[in-house]
Amino acid sequence: MKMYLIGELAKQCNVTSDTLRFYEKNGLLVPSGRSSSGYRLYNEENRAQIRFILKSKQLGLTLDEIQELLEIRLEATKHSCAEVKAITQAKLNTIDEKLEQLTEIRTALKSINDACCGHVDGDASHCSILSALAELEEKKG
Repeated sequence: MKMYLIGELAKQCNVTSDTLRFYEKNGLLVPSGRSSSGYRLYNEENRAQIRFILKSKQLGLTLDEIQELLEIRLEATKHSCAEVKAITQAKLNTIDEKLEQLTEIRTALKSINDACCGHVDGDASHCSILSALAELEEKKG
């Protein structure tokens, strides 16, 4: 079985050695062994784990969520597909909430932006955007 030193594996996965050390420190990656001189050694399963981690990160999963998925993946016969689905469903719910908040923010910002004439002549002492933001702050306080 092919074994990789940390630098070799990092290069193959397009990450830095520090990234692999970070994953190891946070329990996401366990080297498959050590060389006689103490260097970390990784195998193909480790490489697959890194790809799994990177894909999960692209999907916006947190390190804790990735850790949980990796644990399930490593002992798949002891877990159900429903457990995995619950993790991704919770992430979808969080994303939906954030999208709702962002939509509300966009609507409010667009409203005050559209109300502004944006004159380039003169100063900003009568700018409707500044007034609207000041009014929002007064209502909060």
